[in-house]
Amino acid sequence: MIKIGITGQAGFIGTHLFNFFGLKKEEVTRIPFEDHYFVDKSFLENFVSQCDVIIHLAALNRHNDPKEIYNTNIRLVNQLIAAMENTGSKPYVLFSSSTQEERDNVFGQSKREGRELLTAWSEKNNALFTGLVIPNVFGPFGNPYYNSVIATFCHQLTHGEQPRIEVDATLKLIYIGELVQLIFDLITHSLHLSVTPSTSHPITPSPRLSVQHTSELKVSEILELLNTYKSSYFDKGLFPKLKDRFEINLFNTFRCYMDIAGHNPLKLTMNTDDRGSFVETVKTELGGQVSFSTTKPGITRGNHFHTRKIERFAVIRGKARIQLRRIGTKEVLNFDLDGSQPGYVDMPVWYVHNITNTGTEELYTIFWINEFYDPEDPDTFFEKVEI
Repeated sequence: MIKIGITGQAGFIGTHLFNFFGLKKEEVTRIPFEDHYFVDKSFLENFVSQCDVIIHLAALNRHNDPKEIYNTNIRLVNQLIAAMENTGSKPYVLFSSSTQEERDNVFGQSKREGRELLTAWSEKNNALFTGLVIPNVFGPFGNPYYNSVIATFCHQLTHGEQPRIEVDATLKLIYIGELVQLIFDLITHSLHLSVTPSTSHPITPSPRLSVQHTSELKVSEILELLNTYKSSYFDKGLFPKLKDRFEINLFNTFRCYMDIAGHNPLKLTMNTDDRGSFVETVKTELGGQVSFSTTKPGITRGNHFHTRKIERFAVIRGKARIQLRRIGTKEVLNFDLDGSQPGYVDMPVWYVHNITNTGTEELYTIFWINEFYDPEDPDTFFEKVEI
């Protein structure tokens, strides 16, 4: 078992890493971190002394005073080094830097110098160190106006705001799921553990390791795709055509900025005549798999979550309660549906979901799922929903 701690655990990348490591229960023990550990050195020293691996993400990205960005980021690195020196700890340290190292700004300067300080510590102590120079990262739950332009655009389009392009630059991007898998592979390969990497060309630790981007688009091209998702999916409930891995990652990112509680459940149109009724449950350009289930009264199905799949539950007969809870939170969203007025709820990635028959007759549910990736690559994880 590798004991891994993440400074900046509550941030965008930190949250995804923490959740990802939670799926690796046979390989990883997570050592919790809280921001106040940098205020009291006894907490920080206790934290580093427990870790085999420390991923140092804690940093200040934006501030009105540029000096505050530089001073904060260098101080955090020095505090981490002091805690390891004071406890005699020599964990494998991974440091998140940025391609802004190459730019003439204080954030990039603080990242470059922070990486150099940790390189010197590792050489002095004969410890393992990797300085990751990371391109633009996007994915679900990033903070708009802070983490990325994609987060900002997704928030604006799903909250009645109009995005504006300041500079139509070409962005080199990596999806958060790809980044955390790369970090896990790097850790297991570097520590010579018997874990099969997700790539046939495992990367090796280095004081300056450039993480390769997986896609490259102009800001205007990204906004054009997001506008398509808004007009087709957000406004009309139509799943758009997604041509590659980047687009499905971007679409899943977009969906997570919607007001899940306020947007669901959505009603389906029922056409009725002398013969009976007809209801379209899914309109899509994606293809995918359609199935149905019957559920006896009082029975609950599900209690799992997906990291990539796109899925819809449509209740066509009986009464049901669909519940959603984002991983790492306690808030449970409840949606009550009745087949007499058919409706559906879509399942966002990283949300535990289930469906319960709350009526007195059998429940009929139609499930649509799109599995864009290799079906042999695990994507469904089970977790109990605490109500």
